[in-house]
Amino acid sequence: MLVLNCSTKLLMLEKMLKSCFPESLKVYGAVMNINRGNPFQKEVVLDSWPDFKAVITRRQREAETDNLDHYSNAYAVFYKDVSAYRQLLEEHNVINWDQVFQIQGLQSELYDVSKAVANSKQLNVKLTSFKAVHFPPVSTPPDASFLKGPSPRLTYLSVTDADLLNRTWSRGGNEQCLRYIANLIYCFPSVCVRDDKGNPVSWSITDQFSTMCHGYTLPEHRRKGYSQLVALTLARKLQSRGFPSQGNVLDDNTASISLLKRLHVEFLPCRFHRLILTPTTFSGQPPL
Repeated sequence: MLVLNCSTKLLMLEKMLKSCFPESLKVYGAVMNINRGNPFQKEVVLDSWPDFKAVITRRQREAETDNLDHYSNAYAVFYKDVSAYRQLLEEHNVINWDQVFQIQGLQSELYDVSKAVANSKQLNVKLTSFKAVHFPPVSTPPDASFLKGPSPRLTYLSVTDADLLNRTWSRGGNEQCLRYIANLIYCFPSVCVRDDKGNPVSWSITDQFSTMCHGYTLPEHRRKGYSQLVALTLARKLQSRGFPSQGNVLDDNTASISLLKRLHVEFLPCRFHRLILTPTTFSGQPPL
């Protein structure tokens, strides 16, 4: 195991990962954030350098953690050799197996290999799989002319909006998610439409892997064009900073899939896999 701390080598790794799209997108997004101030306190672990076969991004060991917070206790994985990834998993101190955490990646063997190692350590594994998408270049600002007058208005989220996002996210509704969303809003780009009272009615945020997520419009404000405006504006904002504009969507989310098709996004040939791993110590906790 090698922890890559050198800023020059981390920039080199970023370029290497870019040549391995789309499977490397999650790790690439995390490494980009590390190289631009590291707001989420991440670090990179590899099997070797520079000819690495597996790379994992993880929370820095000195970062404050909550053992029940699988949102922040998150690892992104990319490998050129799946056996090298398994060897990294099995090495001492690469993964904190004593907490609830998640593993993300865009490669097909990720689940089977991770589950095999996790089972040997008596952890439960829950898999969710998504379609992975990438937005085309958004060269001009999206048309917001239909937002007439002082409201509704296109702007960005505030940390004070985190409670609303926590209550409306299908993965949310708990203390850990509330804290996680507040951190995402504070650290990364977001876009929202606010009503005449200043409350968000449609929004999207960016996660620790530079992925657009939690795109949502309140039911009473749907079919007004807000979702399209928010998605394109956030994609353009990320692209202007050099980041990929990537996202994930569940197979049964037909409304979002229809929207993405209208936006002419690229549906990637690989799928996005999110594994939530829970030690038996915490198996009696409320479902995450």
